Amino acid sequence: MTDLGTWPAGAAAQPVGPPSGSLADLLERVLDKGIVIAGDIKIDLLDIELLTIRLRLFIASVETAKKAGIDWWETDPALSSRAARDALAEENAQLRARLEALEDAGTGTEALADDGTETAEVAR
Repeated sequence: MTDLGTWPAGAAAQPVGPPSGSLADLLERVLDKGIVIAGDIKIDLLDIELLTIRLRLFIASVETAKKAGIDWWETDPALSSRAARDALAEENAQLRARLEALEDAGTGTEALADDGTETAEVAR
């Protein structure tokens, strides 16, 4: 049997490699800097492109995303109560304008389209 030697007293086997931080440190670093993952999936059959899927994933904190000019969640009514209120207020204003225009017409022979422009006469 071959003697491979012994470890010096008090020495323990240490892993070799970069110092590892905790998962929280790694997550903080990723959210602070941001990370982009991109990929394309393409399906061809006999040199005919059937399907192309382009994936772009941006992982970052809200502050980092805003610095990058990304703030779609603030204007999406499904994700932001403020955006939903703004959309409702805009629709309400359009409906009030249509109603006022119809009342001002008096006879009701002219109707307004959805965008507020007058359309052809309406038969009574």
